[in-house]
Amino acid sequence: MEEHIGEILEGKVTGITKFGAFVALPGGKSGLVHISEVANAFVSDVSEHVQIGQTVKVMLLSITPEGKINLSIKRALAPAQPKHDAPRERRPESRPAPRQDRAVPAAAETSGNQDFEDRLKKFMQESDSRIADSRMYADHRQRRRNR
Repeated sequence: MEEHIGEILEGKVTGITKFGAFVALPGGKSGLVHISEVANAFVSDVSEHVQIGQTVKVMLLSITPEGKINLSIKRALAPAQPKHDAPRERRPESRPAPRQDRAVPAAAETSGNQDFEDRLKKFMQESDSRIADSRMYADHRQRRRNR
């Protein structure tokens, strides 16, 4: 049987490794489904998604010159249907100009900036203090090791 790239086949899972699953294909050939091609979600353990002996649909991704067959389970699945049937609204290409009646008074803007500056200054002081403490502790440990 001649396989073609992109073809959907059925096969049986014959082995599971930490990097993927081996699938026996019709015609006596075998291929690998890499862990990244097992499911649409993140897969940390292949055995959570497939079991040995399970029949799965796979898509033939490639065949190397050495004869290795690369397969995908997630690409063989039907494409996911959109959750919302209503058409999505398109956003306007440009943003409207800000309304003049809601402009922030200059005095309020200045006090907001000053508040930010004060909080930033306080943060920097606390950060410098913590870094100094950390360096002092590291230096103390270094001196103890050199003795």
